[in-house]
Amino acid sequence: MSKICDHKSVGMFIWNDDKLLLIERGKRPYGFAVPAGHVDGDKTFEIAAIRELKEEVGLDTKSIELLVEGRKENRCKREDGTWHYWKLYKIIPAGNISRSLDETKRVGWYDKAQIQGLAKRTEEYKSGKINEEEWEKSPGLETVMYEWFKELKVI
Repeated sequence: MSKICDHKSVGMFIWNDDKLLLIERGKRPYGFAVPAGHVDGDKTFEIAAIRELKEEVGLDTKSIELLVEGRKENRCKREDGTWHYWKLYKIIPAGNISRSLDETKRVGWYDKAQIQGLAKRTEEYKSGKINEEEWEKSPGLETVMYEWFKELKVI
């Protein structure tokens, strides 16, 4: 039985000099993204961000600062998961990266040129030049992250 979507999501931007921490999702929706997830039963978006960061990449949070928020039409695997109200945060982390073997294929630091390459792949996917099977094997940016990265001028 699938969970019902709560339509509330968080994403965490962690920069190390000019490199951004990205995960490659191990589950749908496939793609590269900042650590992110649903708010679920957490009392606040901030609590959800701190929890998701720990779950996905094993990091604690020294500080959290809201970067942007808003609604995006984006699908998730949950029932009725067609849109989400997002809050994206800048995080100063503590601890060492320890990726979730269940939720991520890999985690790493990506510079702007590498992120641009992932964005190009997303554009090819969105235009139909890359099919679902190819995308799952070698994705670009998760489509909702592509939109946020443009809005935040990361790409």
